[in-house]
Amino acid sequence: MTISHLPMEPTDEDLDPDRLRQVFGVFPSGVVAVAAEVDGSSVGLAASSFTSVSLEPPLVSVSVATSSKTWPVLRRAAHLGVTILADHHDQACRQLAGPLQHRFDGLPVSTSRDGALTLDDGVARFDCTIYDEVEAGDHLIVILRLHAVDHADTSEPLVFHRSEFGSVRRTA
Repeated sequence: MTISHLPMEPTDEDLDPDRLRQVFGVFPSGVVAVAAEVDGSSVGLAASSFTSVSLEPPLVSVSVATSSKTWPVLRRAAHLGVTILADHHDQACRQLAGPLQHRFDGLPVSTSRDGALTLDDGVARFDCTIYDEVEAGDHLIVILRLHAVDHADTSEPLVFHRSEFGSVRRTA
């Protein structure tokens, strides 16, 4: 077995945020909406840093920028809805990153009695509460405890790769 190493010499230029964003972008990720009804308003954001954490207890995580103006409002909700966006949600994802007052315009959503808001036609939907928050540089890793789950077998997930949206291509 031969082990080869890429020639990597760390420099400040290599760790520039724009360069890091470009390099991080080679790894595809799914996209989720995190949303809730807060004080009678629909509040939400899109995140591409969703991952499963634990089966017992059932936990998932998302990362949220510490500069987010939406997260301080969302974190006040009793429950949060997380929707894994489907491959047809590219425009919905852009909308969720747009002006606060228009993030849910025209989107079919459901709200649980505890305030978790999910998109009706997502690949999977979760009802969650905040389990923990961990500061990590310019982001918060938000660990969420699952209380209910639902999924559809009919859609493929929206994929974010190299700063563009796409979908999973299945081969037979």
